[in-house]
Amino acid sequence: MSMLSALRRPQLLIRAAQFGAREYRRDRHLQRLLGYGTLPRPAAAIMRLMEIERTLNDQRNSDDAGYALARHVDVLIAMMGEAELLRSARSEPAT
Repeated sequence: MSMLSALRRPQLLIRAAQFGAREYRRDRHLQRLLGYGTLPRPAAAIMRLMEIERTLNDQRNSDDAGYALARHVDVLIAMMGEAELLRSARSEPAT
């Protein structure tokens, strides 16, 4: 979680992702980004998404022609959504 809070990205990217995170649906969004099959747990998903996001951010910073803004926002949305799921799971009392 501290790695997520340490990310420094342009405000426009963050605001777009925050807006999109309201409609985040794990089964639909995460499968599109990570591939179909069994979905990883939120913590593992966040780590994979952070790797993807790091690559996208490097492309953005280097003005790479292959950079896809929409994909970058999608990945940030998924990261925020998974972080919320992780926070929720940690705050639930054990039964």
